[in-house]
Amino acid sequence: MKLSTLSQRAGLTVSGDADVTGFAIDNRKVAPGTVFGAFQGSTVNGEDFIPAAIKDGAIAVVARPAAKVEGAIHIADADPRRAFAKLAAQFFTPTPRTVVAVTGTNGKTSTVEMTRQIWRMCGNSAASIGTLGVTTPDASVSTGLTTPDIVTFLSNMTGLAREGVTHVAYEASSHGLSQYRNEGLQVAAGAFTNLSRDHLDYHADMEAYFAAKMRLFDEVVSDGGSAVIWMDDPRSGAACEHAKRRGLRVFEVGEQADAADYGIRLLERTPTELGQVLKLSFMGEQYKVSLPLIGAYQAANALVAAGLVLATAEEAGPGAKEVFDALSRLQPVRGRLERAAINRAGAPVYVDYAHTPDALEAAIFALRPHVKGRLITVFGAGGDRDTGKRAPMGEIVSAHSDVAIVTDDNPRGEDPADIRAAIVAGAGDADNITEIAGRRDAIAAAIKQAGRGDIVLLAGKGHEQGQIIGRGENARVHPFDDVTVARECAA
Repeated sequence: MKLSTLSQRAGLTVSGDADVTGFAIDNRKVAPGTVFGAFQGSTVNGEDFIPAAIKDGAIAVVARPAAKVEGAIHIADADPRRAFAKLAAQFFTPTPRTVVAVTGTNGKTSTVEMTRQIWRMCGNSAASIGTLGVTTPDASVSTGLTTPDIVTFLSNMTGLAREGVTHVAYEASSHGLSQYRNEGLQVAAGAFTNLSRDHLDYHADMEAYFAAKMRLFDEVVSDGGSAVIWMDDPRSGAACEHAKRRGLRVFEVGEQADAADYGIRLLERTPTELGQVLKLSFMGEQYKVSLPLIGAYQAANALVAAGLVLATAEEAGPGAKEVFDALSRLQPVRGRLERAAINRAGAPVYVDYAHTPDALEAAIFALRPHVKGRLITVFGAGGDRDTGKRAPMGEIVSAHSDVAIVTDDNPRGEDPADIRAAIVAGAGDADNITEIAGRRDAIAAAIKQAGRGDIVLLAGKGHEQGQIIGRGENARVHPFDDVTVARECAA
């Protein structure tokens, strides 16, 4: 395809023309005919690799106007990430017919996967992209980042479309949104789940973090699209304002939802032994759903997923009854309140990805109605990440668990003992919190002491298959899976 054709479609001005064979942001993946994206990062400057990319055959380089480009067409832009994304989006075709995106601090992974499941049960060929990787219509998974780089993202979309996938739900993380890693597609609807403290090692403050999330409504969702918003979050009103200013149709979900015309209102939620019963209102009709998942936030994720399906339903698409019936058949999402094992005393062990204060509180509150004895929580915090959330994590877990065991998460380049100490400090004078350094030892201790009526929660790593120790070139990923370890310790 000609560069001039791609640039015209992208609305970019380019001096020169050439045949384009592909796109890359890693100079090691450059081949003859490639358009290379050279961006300044926090640790690596892509502009340093421009000569190597050109030597390997790059015919054009998207970079800042000040970047030095010799021997290839310089597509100069003050915001090269965005320009590169716009250009690449014209190259990677076809794409699935219906695409939706989910942003928020917690719940993105569950919501996109539940959306995929609902679509599948309603007869569509659907996939999801996010923290768990790419989950295809047959539920097979290839792992990846929450939001992969723009080239991987767009090539995945094109690959899925060529395989016959018509519907895709993807996670739109704040990093991905601020770095234009998920641009260029026709996005029919976006969803906002909630906002709480996270990633403040990257964003300047909570306002900057929220602003990054709101790019989904401000710019990414297509004109005339829908915004599905969980209304029971303090930031929901502000999210609605962003959507309305853009002219998006707002689909409210939750107890506070105004569902008279367009939305799902949660009227009642009753926990059961293995799930919960939801009473809902939609378009003037009431529905009763037996959701086979425990926890208030699981209900929130499921309803936002249902909202995305309903908000994007075509004229011959699924109706409310079909969508709500599908909720009763949802399968647990990997590492999200996943019941991993039951110990010899009959105590269940749940694994959850909760690694922020709000997510820990939500996971604990989800399990609390099912606890007849003690709730034993094993948790930690990642190294080289937002240090300000550690003390609140210790405070919340010690306050709402009967037994709190602080252990190692992904220490990365920090001293694990320092991380644990910061967490324990948040618990103040609480006498129910202890430290056990090795994560396997901590899990084993929790499962061993759990008796009938108790529940064990292993929080922080969820679906992850490794433990990151070290920084930079010295970083090593040691195989570790909370689910597998729990089963071994419970045997």
